[in-house]
Amino acid sequence: MVLATWWGWGNAASVALAVALAFFFGYLLSMVPLLRAGTALGAAIGIALVADTLSIATMEVVDNAVLLLWPGALDAGLGDALFWISLAIALAVAWGPTFLVNRALIRRGKGHAHAHAAHGHGR
Repeated sequence: MVLATWWGWGNAASVALAVALAFFFGYLLSMVPLLRAGTALGAAIGIALVADTLSIATMEVVDNAVLLLWPGALDAGLGDALFWISLAIALAVAWGPTFLVNRALIRRGKGHAHAHAAHGHGR
C-alpha cells in the first residue's frame, strides 16, 4: 500500500500490488530457511506453497477488506495519519482470523506443519 500510494496508483492497483507482494515475500520468507537447511529448490517451493497459501490469502482478504471498507483509507496520502492508522488497524484485525486459520491447519498436520516437518520438527 505504501508503494502504490507513493506512486499515486488507484485502489485496484494498490490492492493488486499489496496482494502480489504479500504472496511473494510470504513464500520467500518460508523458503529461505528451507533452502539454508539444504532443501532442494523445487521441494522448498512446494512446501512454501502448501504452508503459506491459505494463511496469506486469509491475511490479504481480511486486511484489504478492512481498508476498502474504511472511508477514505485508500485515498489518504502517506503524510496522513488516516493512512497509517487504518493500515495498522487493518493488519491487526487480519491477524486474528489468520492466526485461527494457521492454528487449525497445524492441528490437522497441514500448513506450517509441513515446513516444520521439513526441518525435522514434530517427528
